Amino acid sequence: MAFVIKETCICCGVCEPECPVNVITAGDDIYEIEADGCIDCGACANVCPVDAPQPE
Repeated sequence: MAFVIKETCICCGVCEPECPVNVITAGDDIYEIEADGCIDCGACANVCPVDAPQPE
């Protein structure tokens, strides 16, 4: 199950460098996770100050 970034994202960018497979990118309004590449490790969720990354 891949993670997705919810609307609570504040675009702080702390999640992007934590992703071991580099599938997090800045979108238009919030960061986005490429679902096909996500390995469900939760590294992004562990560092997010607003709990925006959630299991899909």
